[in-house]
Order: sequence, then C-alpha cells, then structure tokens
Amino acid sequence: MNRNNRFVPIIIAISVVAGIIIGTFFTNRFAGNKLNIINSSSNKLNDLLHIIDDQYVDTVNISTVVDDAMPKILEELDPHSTYISAKDAKTANDDLKGSFSGIGVQFTVRNDTVRISGIIKGGPSEKVGLLAGDKIIAVDGKKYVGKEVTNEETMHRLKGEKGTTVTVTVLRHGHKKPLNFTIVRGDIPIKSIDAAYMLTSTLGYIKVKSFGETTYAELLTALAQLEENDFRGLVVDLRGNGGGYLTSAIQLVNEFLPKDCMIVYTEGRRVKREEYKSDGRGAYQEMPLIVLTDEQTASAAEIFSGAIQDNDRGIIVGRRTFGKGLVQQPIDFSDGSIVRLTIARYYTPSGRCIQKPYVKGQKREEYEMDLITRYEHGEFFNEDSIKQTGEVYHTKLGRDVYGGGGIMPDYFVAEDTTLFTSYYTDAVSTGLISQFCFEYVDNNRPTLQKYETPEDLLRYIKHQNLIEAFAKYADKHDLRRRNNMIVKSKSLFEHAIYGSIIYNMFEIGDYTEYINRSDQTVLKAVDLYKKGKTQPTAK
Repeated sequence: MNRNNRFVPIIIAISVVAGIIIGTFFTNRFAGNKLNIINSSSNKLNDLLHIIDDQYVDTVNISTVVDDAMPKILEELDPHSTYISAKDAKTANDDLKGSFSGIGVQFTVRNDTVRISGIIKGGPSEKVGLLAGDKIIAVDGKKYVGKEVTNEETMHRLKGEKGTTVTVTVLRHGHKKPLNFTIVRGDIPIKSIDAAYMLTSTLGYIKVKSFGETTYAELLTALAQLEENDFRGLVVDLRGNGGGYLTSAIQLVNEFLPKDCMIVYTEGRRVKREEYKSDGRGAYQEMPLIVLTDEQTASAAEIFSGAIQDNDRGIIVGRRTFGKGLVQQPIDFSDGSIVRLTIARYYTPSGRCIQKPYVKGQKREEYEMDLITRYEHGEFFNEDSIKQTGEVYHTKLGRDVYGGGGIMPDYFVAEDTTLFTSYYTDAVSTGLISQFCFEYVDNNRPTLQKYETPEDLLRYIKHQNLIEAFAKYADKHDLRRRNNMIVKSKSLFEHAIYGSIIYNMFEIGDYTEYINRSDQTVLKAVDLYKKGKTQPTAK
C-alpha cells in the first residue's frame, strides 16, 4: 500500500467536516435568517434592521431608516397615532408646556434675512436692547444670511439651554454700522390665551388658542381681568383651537359646571372606563355662556364644547367642529423620540364619541382632506348641507345630538364670502398681503411707533391709501391688478391690511380685538346675548 494513501481517508474526513462547517456558516448567514424571522414574527422588524445593517450593499444609517419607517407603521393604525423624532420632540412639546428657553423675539424670514418683528416683553432680548425692525446678519460671529436662512435653522441657532449665551449682530435703521448684542437665554412664556376683553359693557370675551399646562392659570387671570369690568356674560372662543391636554380642558370647563356633572369619560381596549366630573368649585356656574367653534376646533377643545352642550350649560355658536375623539398616550424612547399612541376614545356626557370616520391605513393628508370636502359640499355656507349620520344621543334637556363627526353648533353661522373675489383670494393665499404689511411696517417703523394705541395707529393708516399701495406691490409680484375686483373686495382688503399692521405693531390681543369687530360669529354671539338666548331649552 502506498504510504501516501494512508492519509487519504483522514484528508477526506477533514474536508467533509470543513465543508459542513463552512456550509453551515454560509447557510446561516444568507438563508437561515429567513427561517428565524418567520418563526419569530414579533422580532421581524428588529431582525430586518440587523440584516440591513449587516448585509445591505451600501452603508445605511439605521436611525434614519427607523425615523422614516415609524410614521408609516403608525399610519396603518389611525390618523392620530404619530411618531416624533428626537430632533423634533422638544419643539413639538414647547407650545403645550407653556414655555421654552430662548432669546425672546418674534421673527420672520424675508429675502434670505431674519427680521425681528417683535420683542417679547420681559424677555432676554428686551433687556439687552434688541428692537423690532432689527435685521440679524450674524450669529455668534458667523455670517447668517442667504439660502441657509430658514425658520427652522434660525430657531435652532437662537434657542438653547437656559443660562447659555448667544451673540447676534444686527443692522438697525438709522445706524451705519452693525450692532452686536450678547444675550443670556432664558425662559420664554408661551401664552395659550390670546385675548381677554369686553365685547359690550357686560359681555366678556376670551380667546383660547390651545389647552396647555398654563392655560387654566391664564384663564383665571383673564377672568379676574374681566371681573374688573363687572362682566355678566362670557364668550369663550375656541375657533382654530386644535386641542392639547385633556386635564387642561377639564380644569377649564369645571369653572362653569355645577357639581357632579359629567365632563368626559375615556375607554379603550386596555383602558378601563374613567370618568371625569365637575367638583362644584367653579366660580362661574350660572353665568350666561357662549362657546364659539369652527371646523378647526378639535380634541380637547371639543371636550370643552361637548361638556357645555350635553349638560345644556350654554350655547355653541359657529360651525361644526373637526371630529377628533381619540386619546393619545405619549411614550418616550431613550433617544428622546416620542410615539403618541391612540389608547382610548373619549366620550361626551351624553355618551357620544365624536371621532369622524376614517379608514385604517389612510394617509393623514387624505384624512385631513375632509375639511376641503366639507367646504366643497357647501357645509361652511349652508347648515342644510351638513349631513350627520351617526347615532342620536340626548342632552340633559332631551335635545338631539349626534356622534361620529364633530359637534354641531346650536346656532350655525355661515362663512361670509359675498365680497370675495379671485383677486382677493389669491392675495391672501399667496401671502402677498402679509408680506406687503410686514415690509410697510419695516420701512415706516419710526413713524408708526409714534402711535401708542391701536386706535391711534388705525386712524393714521386709514389715510395712507394702503389698498392702492398694495395693488402696486402685488402687480410687481406677479398678481395682476384687477380694479373691479379691488373695488368689490375693498372692505376685505382694508380689514386684512389694517389688522396685519396692528398685529405687527402691537399684541395678538389687540389684533384679535380689531378682527372681531366685523366677525360674523362674534356679532351673532353678541346678538344672542342681548336677546337673552344663552340658555338651551328643551325641544
């Protein structure tokens, strides 16, 4: 026997073993994962991400893949379950938290430059001497003009931790050289109540923008302010209020309800029914009350409206609300991102859920198109165009109310479009009116600042032929002049232009008060109050 042949069996055995080992390795690497994923479906996503990270042809940022995928997964559930990336989470919470840390300015971006439109009173910028009209050209010594200038990037550069500093370089009217200001960032309050004033000698008005952590305290302050004017009735304006914290809405409506009235209850598959009732401590349990709503009144604002309507405590005036009856619970991830997951539905005191219909997996844009559909069907203009097909419920007095599609007002107010023209609509939708007004204020600020009250300013600007000035401005910005349409929409243009200038020069409350002078819903509320029709009656 050849001596070399003695090693052949050994070599073959080693080769077979090596083949088995190598084959097992490659099988596990390129095929076995499929079996593991199928057998452990709950880990599919996690396994898939590991496979992509390990085997995909190009380098992939897994964090970005997750951030892009999470919204699509939640979109398959309902329109209100959402994912907020770590980058956006803090900004998303600021409005409801009631404050953020920054320098305390309001700004707009015009022609690739940050222009300060307002200084928040008592804020860090006011303390160092920044003024409305200043143009920021550098931040922390680095040039900041051009295409990189956006709202998001500006907020990123100006916001920061409390106590940190930022230096801004500005151009100021009347100064040849740039000015530098070093600002120590501080807490900047975000108000959720825009206005509180007297509509008549006895009827007060409060505009609630959202329901945040500080809204209840702001409400008490606003009511105390109205008390000084001896108010005897109240309008609570919730138009455009997209909601906020459930607890905040409960606190507010509790001020107006007698003891043991149901405010709202929540219930879900894994969430037991939880009821919220009034405690009887509210100071305004019998005051005549009118609540204003529209198609953008949603969520917590609908809880407030529904509690007032179902308890027959006051009247709802305006248009049908949005129809959001789903409750989201925020779930925080370790990287700072947040999932707001729908865990329950909320129900008004009569037992109705006012969530409007939706299709699972429907894109959020399509869901929100419902408002355009309502508009096209004429719902904003004619009460008879409103079709509520949900189950019928009953208020305490036995009045019919409906589930499944927002809250119907007790008194409908149509949107007035009689003076609308395509020219006016284009002027508004393109933003040309707001651009014109900002530039007018920016170019005439020293003159406009001489007027200490909105009324004084209004008397001045009414004589400046601003509609003609706007028409010339718009013509230069590709909106062709249409004289007949300008004449027809004259009062609308005056209202929009004067209001925008007041907004740029004074507070949001001053702007709200001016706009409300010709607001049909507000006027309807005043008329109902004067006629003593603020208390629902049984049908």
